[in-house]
Amino acid sequence: MSDRPVRVVVADDQAAIRTGLALILGSAPGIEVVAEAGDGLQAVAEATRLRPDVVLMDIRMPGIDGIEATRRLVADGVCDVLVLTTFDLDAHVDDALAAGAAGFLLKTVQAPALIEAVRAVARGDGVLAPEVTRRVLARLPVAPTPPPARVPGLDELTAREREILACLGQGLSNAEIAARLVITEATTKTHVSRVLTKLGLRSRVQAAIAARSAGLTG
Repeated sequence: MSDRPVRVVVADDQAAIRTGLALILGSAPGIEVVAEAGDGLQAVAEATRLRPDVVLMDIRMPGIDGIEATRRLVADGVCDVLVLTTFDLDAHVDDALAAGAAGFLLKTVQAPALIEAVRAVARGDGVLAPEVTRRVLARLPVAPTPPPARVPGLDELTAREREILACLGQGLSNAEIAARLVITEATTKTHVSRVLTKLGLRSRVQAAIAARSAGLTG
């Protein structure tokens, strides 16, 4: 990334929590909180106006909830969304990922991990809380050699793009993928973008799930 700070909008309906999150992120080097929002509509409006790198999004908010707000922002290509919530029900995780969230964290996350997660999402990497990752992956049926048709668009990927998808399925960051495949991070980011486009997916987290469903991770 450039030397430009990571610009963040914090969305949470509880003022005290919102202020606390803004203070944590705003005090971190290289991160700038550009706005706060108390509900989903305000989050969409502020993000659309300011075009931040990341929106830190609560799920349960008045008006439209964080899931719908995420869906609108991702569909319009406004910014990446990192969902942060007290709720870890499977339905919330599935809904957030289906909406295109780049990450999902619980509010029990410690400040350093939250800061790093925001930076990771801004770099184009996906983030899932470890406890969430285990639950998501535990529900996925992974067969040794499932038919490629299980993931529409898989046949359109080049050999290199399939390698990229397999790496995403292992949860590797762009830097880790670049090191493994001996390519630059910029090239990795381009490949990831093409994989998402060809598979009709909204986020690298969705791509990781698709890779596992297709049996590409071994």
